[in-house]
Amino acid sequence: MARIAVIGAGMGAMAAAARLAVAGHRVVVYERTETYGGAVRRFERDGFRFDTGPGLLTLPAVYRDLFVKTGKEPLEDCVELVQVDPSSRHVFADGSEVSLPNASRAGVVAALDEALGAGAGERWGDFLVRAREAWDRTRRPLLEEPLWPNWQVVAEKEPYPSVPHKRLLRTRRARTPAEIASWELRDARLAALLESHVLGYGLDPRTAPASAAVLPYMEHAFGTWYVRGGIRELARAVYERCLRRRVEFVFGTEVTGIVEKDGRAAGVELAGGASGERTVAEADHVVADVDPARLRALTERPLDTEGDVRADPGAARAARFTLLLALRGAREPGAAHRTVVHPPAPESELDFLASPGGDLPPTPTVTVLRPDDPALRPDDGHESAVLSAVVPVDAAWDDERTVGRYTELLLEAAGPALPGLRERLLWHEVRAPGHTGAETGAPAGAVPAPSLAAGQGRFLHPANTTRLPGLYRVGGWSHPGGGLPHAGMSGALVAGLIVEGPEFRGSQ
Repeated sequence: MARIAVIGAGMGAMAAAARLAVAGHRVVVYERTETYGGAVRRFERDGFRFDTGPGLLTLPAVYRDLFVKTGKEPLEDCVELVQVDPSSRHVFADGSEVSLPNASRAGVVAALDEALGAGAGERWGDFLVRAREAWDRTRRPLLEEPLWPNWQVVAEKEPYPSVPHKRLLRTRRARTPAEIASWELRDARLAALLESHVLGYGLDPRTAPASAAVLPYMEHAFGTWYVRGGIRELARAVYERCLRRRVEFVFGTEVTGIVEKDGRAAGVELAGGASGERTVAEADHVVADVDPARLRALTERPLDTEGDVRADPGAARAARFTLLLALRGAREPGAAHRTVVHPPAPESELDFLASPGGDLPPTPTVTVLRPDDPALRPDDGHESAVLSAVVPVDAAWDDERTVGRYTELLLEAAGPALPGLRERLLWHEVRAPGHTGAETGAPAGAVPAPSLAAGQGRFLHPANTTRLPGLYRVGGWSHPGGGLPHAGMSGALVAGLIVEGPEFRGSQ
C-alpha cells in the first residue's frame, strides 16, 4: 500500500483519489479552500440555487465508468441524469432561430433545413461525418491513453478531413474552424453554430486547429445531459464515493511545496496554522490538480523537456463572465434548457478576446441556461437562470465600470432567450473571472480547453507524468485538458500510471 498525497479537490483529483483508494492505497487530499469540486460550485440565496461552473455534462460514460470501477452503486443510483432535449436553441443575429434535437443526426438535419433553408441541414450533417472521422483518429491518443512520448505525431498531423477548396487557381484545405465555416458550411448562421461550440471552450475559431470539429461532434454523438439538482450534485456524488473508499480530505490547508528525496517526490509541505509552523506530509506519490504556474512554484524545477511547447498551453487565455439571475414568474412551458444568442458582429467579439481594450466591449455570444428544476428555485412562481459569456482573462475585470458595462451587455443580449427579463429580474449576482480564480487558484480565472490535435502542439496539455518521478498532474490543466469529462479521464490515466506503472497504456 502506497501513500498518495493529492493537491486540490477538483473533479480530476477526486476521480484519481477514488480509483487509487480502491486499488488499496492510502489517499489524502489537501484542499486550500473549504469545499470540494474545483470550479464545480454552487451559489445559494433566498431559496435560489445556481451552478457557478459547468451547467451541463457531455460524455457521461466517463463518470459511469468511475462509479463502476470504484463501487457497487452505479452513477444513476447516486444522481439523476436527464438528457436535455432540445440539446440547444440558437438565436441568430438576423432573427432566425433553430432548436436542435439531442443526439439525433436526422433530427438536426431536418431542423436546420426547416429553419435555415433547404441544404443547410445536409451541409451540417456532412460536416458531422467528417468531424466523426477526426474524432475516431484522435479519441484514443488524446483521451484514453497517456500522452505519447512522441506527441509531435499528434501535434503535426491534422486529423480533420477537410474538403478541397479552390481559390485563385490553388487548392486549399481548411486549417481552422473559421475556414471550415466559410468554405464548407457556407452560411453565416451555420458558421455561428460551429464557432460558438469552439468559442464555448475559450478557443478562437480563427486560430484553433480544424480538429476542434470534434467539440460539436462530441456533444452531437453522446448527447447533452443535466444532473437533477445541478452539476454540483455530480461533485457531491464523487466526493461521497471518495469518502466511502476511505479517502481522507483535509480542507482549509494550502500546500506550499513538494518535498523531494533521493530524486523523486516524497511528500508535500503544508502551510502552518495559527502557530505559523509548516509541516510535511510524507508520501510515496504526489498528484497535483493545479495550473502549470502554481505547480512550477511548488517544485522550483523544470517538469518538462526544455522547449516543450505543451508546458504552457497558449490556448488558456479565456475565462467566463457569469450572471446568476433570480426571476419572478414561472418558467414558460416549452422553454429550452439552453439557448445560445449569437451577436451581430462576431468578428468584433473575437478581436476583443484576442486583444481586449477600448471603452466598450462588443456584444458577446451569450449562453442562457434555464433548467426546469424545482431544486433550484424557492417555488414554482420563480425561476433561476444563468447567463455566461467567454471573455479574455486580461481585461480590466477589477474595474467596476467594466464589470457594469459587461453586465448590461449580457442582460441586453439575453432578451430573446428570456422574454420580459428586465421586468422579471429580482436580483442578479455577478461572477467575474476573479471569482473563478479565487475558487480554483487559476491565474485570472483562466479556464483550460480540451486538448486538440494539430496546431504544432499549442493545443495539447502537459503529460500526466513529469520529469520528477513520483509527481503526477491531473485535472483540466493536464492531459487530456479542460472540461468535466476530460477531468474524469485524467483521473483514470493518473490512477493507471500509479497502479500499473509507466507501462500503462490506457483503457482497452
